[in-house]
Parts: sequence; C-alpha cells; structure tokens
Amino acid sequence: MTARSPLASVVARLRTTNPYAVDAAVAALVLFAVSLQWLFPDEGDDPLTWRGWLLGAATALPLVWRRAAPFATACAVSVATPTQALYHAPPPDLMYGGFVVLYTMAALARPWQRRLMLAGWLIGVAVTIRHREDAEPFEYAFQLLSIVCAYALGALARTQRAYTAELEDRARRLERERAADTARAMAQERSRIARDMHDILAHAVSLMVVQAEAGPVVVRSDPARAEAAFEAIATAGRDAMTQLRRILGVLKQEQSAVAPQRLPQPGVAALPGLVRQVGESTGLRVELRVTGEPRPLPPDTEVAAYRIAQEALTNTVKHAYASSATVGLDWAEGEVTLTVTDDGRGPAAPDGGGHGLIGIRERAAACGGGAVSGGGPDGGFRVVVRLPVPAGRRAALG
Repeated sequence: MTARSPLASVVARLRTTNPYAVDAAVAALVLFAVSLQWLFPDEGDDPLTWRGWLLGAATALPLVWRRAAPFATACAVSVATPTQALYHAPPPDLMYGGFVVLYTMAALARPWQRRLMLAGWLIGVAVTIRHREDAEPFEYAFQLLSIVCAYALGALARTQRAYTAELEDRARRLERERAADTARAMAQERSRIARDMHDILAHAVSLMVVQAEAGPVVVRSDPARAEAAFEAIATAGRDAMTQLRRILGVLKQEQSAVAPQRLPQPGVAALPGLVRQVGESTGLRVELRVTGEPRPLPPDTEVAAYRIAQEALTNTVKHAYASSATVGLDWAEGEVTLTVTDDGRGPAAPDGGGHGLIGIRERAAACGGGAVSGGGPDGGFRVVVRLPVPAGRRAALG
C-alpha cells in the first residue's frame, strides 16, 4: 500500500467531516479576512465602519449553508458585496466571500445557475469598479481574472468528482461481474463434480450389485466363478475409490507447496478397457466399433466421451435387462459421434426421468455438442452423442 501525501490525507479527512462544520469554518475564515481591514486599517485608506463590517459579515455568514442551498447563498453574497462597495463602507481589497460562492456554484449548482452567477459577477464587478473614484485600470483585469479563476477551480472540482464517481461505479460494476463470474464458475464446477461422482458411483455400484447377486448362486456349485465374482466386486470398488480420490483431491486445499500427483482423467483411449470391464463383470456382451480416423480431442471432450459411454452402459446394466450392447465411435470431419445401443427392454426402461440421461445431455452441451436418446432401429435403446472437434485443434494435432 502506497503512503498518501499529507494534502491527500487532509482532503480525505475533510470529505468525511460533517459538511456544516467545514462550511462554518470557511465562513469564520472569510469573516476574519473581512475584519482584518477593520482591525489593522491601512494608513490613508478610509476606515472600515460598523456598517461596512456588518455588510462584510453578510458576505461571510451565508457560507455556512453554501452546500445545503448553493444558489440562495450565492444570491445573498452577491447582494451584500456590491452594496458594501457602493456605500463606501469600504469593501475589502479581495472579494473573499464572492470567490467561495463562485467556486461553490461551479462545483455544485445546476448549469443555468452557474452561468447566470458567473455572468452576474463579471458584469457586477466591472460596473462596481467603474463607479469607484480612484479605480485603476489594472483592477479590472485583477478582479475579473480572480473571478474566472475561482469559477475554474470549482469547475475542475466538479469534473474531478464526476470522474471519481464514474471510477467508483465502474469498480462496483466490475466487482459485481467478478462475483457473478465466480458464482457461475463455482456452480459449473459443482455440477461437473456431481456428474463425475454420479457416473463413477453408479457404474461401480451397478457392477458390484450384478456380481453380488450372482455370487451366492454359484458359491457352492462353481467356487472358481464365485471367486471371480468377488474379485470383480473388489476391482470395481478399488477403481471407484481411486477415481473418487482424484476428484476429491481437486477440492482439497493442499497445505504443502508441492501439489500431489494425480492420475489423468480417462478419455477415448480408455474406452476399450471400459468395454472389457463391463463385459467381464456382468456377462453382458459388449462390443466397441470404431470407424473413421481417430484424432486427438480437447481434454474436456475426451473426459465427456468416456463418462457418457460409462453412464450409458451403466443404464444398460441397471435397467435394460439386455444381453448385448454396442459402443460405436464414428470419426467424421468436424465431429465425433458416440453411439451406445443395446437389445434390452426399450426406451421406457433406461433411467428415462433420472439423472443419467440428463447428465449425458449436460456433458454433451458443455462441450458444444448434443445428445439424443430413444428406441433403437431394431428395438432396445440407443444413445447418440455428437461432440465437435475444433478446427484449430485438428490442424495443430493431426
């Protein structure tokens, strides 16, 4: 944090002070300046009379309300100042109260009030000096230039205040936008984590349930098969725990400076292993068919393709009562199409109103693609997902 100058500290303190207290101090200072001519009269000049001092006080006391009622204050000072001069009170050498009200009008008043007051003071001062017996030519330039300078300082203060208000408003807008962006990012991240955890747990639990139901049936008649079922249950559980640790590790705030190594998220290259795992664990005949020329995909699309295939196969295992399923990857020029088809009960069965198909559509939409699901051409159920391959990535990677 940079240190502020003493003048900036004083200005900041004055802005937070009660405005009436500041204006009362300004009025007292002007009254003191007006009274100097009475307290310390110059030799040869006309002495300041009581009437002159009262008229001088009339140019100072209204300044207490200069911010509450700037135009009324300016009118009061504008009447008292030439009256003091015309009645040979005599007036002070400088129009202290006039400078303050001109500054105030330029800084706070409406445009027509500012222009009217500036023109009135310029004309009034010129006329007043002309009626003085001993007026010198340089007095015109000095007094008129003083009026213009006081008004210019007020205009500068008004511009600075408007600029500062605009900067503060822009900072508030940016802060609100930043907070909204953060909230959206957090919501998207929570949604992504929820989808990942749903896919991992649903897939693992489905495989474990299938094996657990088959285990007791063959535990006496075929111990080797029962042992394989229990091994499949353990394998599915370990795999689920590994993936859950990877997801939850992203959420933990690591205390050490060195971040722990995390396994990469599964992608299209892991689909053969997924197909083999489902087939071995459930007895479902699962086939992977790939057409076209495979190309590298963006990391989020890689993960989405794997999770969509995982969720579709999980739905098949849980709901379709199918005997076979096919996972197809069709690589085209601008997109890759992932199709999961089974020969099960049909479109009414697989998780029609649950989170599975909703999660598939959300994953596809997050990558700029789309997903449709329904009955297959030969019965059963089919999920078709199209995921785009960015042109720049195709050129860079393939």
